[in-house]
Amino acid sequence: MSKNNISFILYKPQLSENIGACARAIKNFNFKNLLLVKPKPIFPNDKILATSVGAKNIIRQSKVYENFEKALENFDIVIATSARFRNKNIKHIKLKDLKDIDLKKKVAFLFGSESSGLTNNEISYANYTLQIPTNPDFKSLNLSHSLIIIAQVVSSILVKKTKPFIKSKKIKLASKKEIHSMINLCIKNLENINFFKPEEKRPIMLQNLRNIFYKMDLSDKETRILSSVFASLGKKR
Repeated sequence: MSKNNISFILYKPQLSENIGACARAIKNFNFKNLLLVKPKPIFPNDKILATSVGAKNIIRQSKVYENFEKALENFDIVIATSARFRNKNIKHIKLKDLKDIDLKKKVAFLFGSESSGLTNNEISYANYTLQIPTNPDFKSLNLSHSLIIIAQVVSSILVKKTKPFIKSKKIKLASKKEIHSMINLCIKNLENINFFKPEEKRPIMLQNLRNIFYKMDLSDKETRILSSVFASLGKKR
């Protein structure tokens, strides 16, 4: 089972030292894929390269995005990390549950900024949220520490896994890009009929809408069908 399917995404990282330490953690467990979305420091810089120690190749081959959706669109499964339980209709998992994730798919672990973590809006793009068990009176973990814990657990699972997931080879899971397009088409048609009212509730309504679609594990065929339905409904008006 290849580790190339696993990626780690840092959303709005603030400190060069943490970015470098995350790259080092990724290489410690023989992963390769680091993505950054809107990093605060200039990337790469000397401090990032210095703190990455022997993982400069991870830094040099990493990808940087300015658009959050664009960073996620090529993944089948996105797992958002959070220090607190979210009262949202989304699947919450623990470290031990990672063994049940199909790691043969393209999986991304999403980490928020050091100061504020991930908002409910960003988490609404994920298939799961993952909480690392810590002292309930002191839950905050350093960004690179969170990443290395998850990297170690996933690495050990990949080593132990021998029984593949059984699924029909004819079924292809929809990509994040396909789901984004479908949702955006749905939102456009809903906006045309002034569905999002009152306006102050629009953000939470969008979050809930994304949560519905992302937890469904839609196939590419199902996504195309729903896109056709939404497009047809728009034409009927």
